[in-house]
Amino acid sequence: MQQAGSLFVVAAPSGAGKSSLVKALLEMDSRLGVSVSHTTRPPRGQEQEGREYHFVSEPEFRTMIAAGEFIEWAEVHGNLYGTSHAAVDNRISQGHDVVLEIDWQGALQIKQLFPDTVLVFILPPSWEELAQRLNRRGEDHPDVIAQRLINARHEVAQARYFDFVIINALFETAVFDLKTIVHSQRLRYAVLSKNKPAVFQALNLD
Repeated sequence: MQQAGSLFVVAAPSGAGKSSLVKALLEMDSRLGVSVSHTTRPPRGQEQEGREYHFVSEPEFRTMIAAGEFIEWAEVHGNLYGTSHAAVDNRISQGHDVVLEIDWQGALQIKQLFPDTVLVFILPPSWEELAQRLNRRGEDHPDVIAQRLINARHEVAQARYFDFVIINALFETAVFDLKTIVHSQRLRYAVLSKNKPAVFQALNLD
């Protein structure tokens, strides 16, 4: 795929603030769009179909896997999550930057397919803070929270394979860090030369 836009993938353990950070970034950056993933888990709270996720049954999801419709998919906390080719390809081919909020497994799958993908991992400032955030959400049973904290130990260990790491201790600082990563990617020679070809040609830059 000849990328005109850039692809950013943000991963984090549950409760680290990934969704809130990406939402804030999208509100600040009109050039960035989000690709809505598919999942077999039920909606939480005020989540809506087609906004946070495309909610499908497990048989539907399995059919999409068999048809090769996903760039990546993974099982997370007993539910299936996947990113469709169409959702990403269409936006990037039109020159739009795209951000994905997915599990670390999917992030590494996408990096193998598209090496130019920028991977960002969000870390909590401490295990104690992560536990407090999960409890404050009030969305999950204590047993579910306990399992998420166990899983988080393994998830956090994957941060070493990502291009950038943000510690979400202070939300405003973490948003700034995320925006800085996106802006820096746009200033890379290879990216800017594709997006500003007239300037590069006028300066006799190949």
